[in-house]
Amino acid sequence: MKPDASYAAAAILISGAITYLLRALPFLVFHDGRQMPAWISGLASALPAAIMAILVVYCLKDVPASSAQTQLAAAAGVAATAAVHLWRRSTILSVFAGTAVYMLLLAFL
Repeated sequence: MKPDASYAAAAILISGAITYLLRALPFLVFHDGRQMPAWISGLASALPAAIMAILVVYCLKDVPASSAQTQLAAAAGVAATAAVHLWRRSTILSVFAGTAVYMLLLAFL
């Protein structure tokens, strides 16, 4: 292996191991039927909505104010994402639907 390839392989393996351990940590800590503290339960219920709000802001921050077509496509994509999520309660389906609406409108407007 070239030095660059071995560095990349080591980085991928280390990242994968850390990700796995972080995902396994709650099961290791709470494996004996121990209850989660109230603050962790509160954080677990509030965090998904906060993350989605941050993602919406991040996705819409670069929409140019001078382009009505791009603004319309972005607004329609957000509306489609929200509508599909309220309808089906599927995050992946709603993200795909919103992305498809946005990309189609960009292509045809």
